[in-house]
Order: sequence, then structure tokens, then C-alpha cells
Amino acid sequence: MFPSVPAPPLPVVWRPKRARVVAYTLAAIMVGGALILAVVLPEQFHLPDRIGVFVFGCAVAFILHLLGRLRVVADDDGVTVVNAVRVHRYEWAEILGVSLPDAEPWPRLDLADGSVVGAMGIQGSEKARAARAVAELNALIKIKSEAPDH
Repeated sequence: MFPSVPAPPLPVVWRPKRARVVAYTLAAIMVGGALILAVVLPEQFHLPDRIGVFVFGCAVAFILHLLGRLRVVADDDGVTVVNAVRVHRYEWAEILGVSLPDAEPWPRLDLADGSVVGAMGIQGSEKARAARAVAELNALIKIKSEAPDH
């Protein structure tokens, strides 16, 4: 879609918009709702029960935070991919390219060792933003990578 996108100035961060808004909104609702529920529970529920309700709401909010923190960061030294559970750091020479096949939820980084890593910080559901981000990242890879072109 964006065949001749210029490489953006570094550092650059790509984050999903909708997923962040949904994740953090739901996290706030969970914490607030758990707090309200813990306060209004009938008297038969004691302090440990109320604390448990609130802790459960906070645990759900933490899981939502893991989904809200997704991002891909490119700087002079390489690319950092922050997925839901793991953070990957790659030097430019390790990355051969990035692609976003149709109907895939996020792009894949093709690495020099033959492995592939998903970059959840660029969401395929945000079609135009995702295509532009992939094109920008490919432009940076072309400029920064020391790997030979294929």
C-alpha cells in the first residue's frame, strides 16, 4: 500500500491505538468495579473476601496492561519488540525483513537465523496504520541492516 515510504527519523515507536484504548479502559473499569464491589458486598463477606475481590480485579487489570503495552521501537542500534509476555531486542543486522500477510493479526519479523517473530505492537486490524508501519520498518531495515539483499 505504501511502496515508497521514506524511513522515519529514529527513534520511532509503533503502538496500536484501538487495542491500547480498549485495554486501559477495561483495566480502569475492572479496578473501579472491583473496588466498588468489595465495598458494597453484604456483611456476610469478611475483609479477606473483599480483599480477594479487589486483588482479582487488579490481576485482570494487569493482564489487560500486558496487552496495552504492546509496541515496536526502532532506534539506532536495532529494534525492540514488546509483545504481551516477552520483550525481544534485535540488532539491525539480525533482521532480514518484515511482512504482514493478509488476514494475519500482526506482522512477522524475518530473522537471519531463520526464525520468525510476531510484532504485536503493529496490529493488522488497523489496516492503513499497519501497512504504513510495516513499510516504514522495511525502509529502516533496508537502510540500517548489514544483511545482504536477496
